[in-house]
Amino acid sequence: MPLYTFTESEPMRVNKWLAQLGVCSRRKAEELIVSNSIKIDGDIVSDLGRKIENGQVLEVMETAQNNLSGQISIAYNKPVGIVSGQPEKGEIPAVRMLTPENAFNNAQILIPNNISIPPIGRLDKDSHGLLILSQDGVLAKAIIGENTEKEKEYIVKVAGYITPIALKQLRHGLELDGRKLKPAIVEQLDKQTLRFILKEGRKRQIRRMCDLVDLKVIDLKRLRIGNLELGDLPEGKWRALTIDEINSFKGI
Repeated sequence: MPLYTFTESEPMRVNKWLAQLGVCSRRKAEELIVSNSIKIDGDIVSDLGRKIENGQVLEVMETAQNNLSGQISIAYNKPVGIVSGQPEKGEIPAVRMLTPENAFNNAQILIPNNISIPPIGRLDKDSHGLLILSQDGVLAKAIIGENTEKEKEYIVKVAGYITPIALKQLRHGLELDGRKLKPAIVEQLDKQTLRFILKEGRKRQIRRMCDLVDLKVIDLKRLRIGNLELGDLPEGKWRALTIDEINSFKGI
């Protein structure tokens, strides 16, 4: 069962905190309290105005988790040309590609039309590979939150000369938008191919990094986010994330 430790200095109402975590809406949190589905330090919470204090542990009981399982989380092998974020006129957003025809291995989940499933992190229109879309705010925070250390792995083909100095700068020494980048793992696989492993996701980061060392990105493919690999998911296909995969991201 998921456990959440409250670390703020000032007490907060349980329904507000659960909404901030992305577990559920405030209204849904109130429903969970009324149905005796929330515990704090092992005691059932029955007061809708109850506040949680620093160091206390909140538990969402298993029956409530079943009730919250309607949140959809998807792994999608995005092709070049599909937009992961807000589309402009004439562009196709990734969520519109989550059709029964594109489901991998006859996935037993139906994505309703016009549903909102936001992407977790960026993957540019001219890049391809693993994209996660989810309604789960806790999952999003685990993957792209300010303090996350989740790795993202890419295979990048470039034009230009990959010099030892360029590799050193790519690994540690570049700045974007006036801020120093976190150290990256960058390996040369062949004459024109690099493997990048990053722990951050600035806008068009790899392309801009390569520009700074006189390399031009010709192809960029994301293979992995955290422990989740693209694997054998064909390009243009999607599948639902398993409970184990979601819990792995959340550290449950």
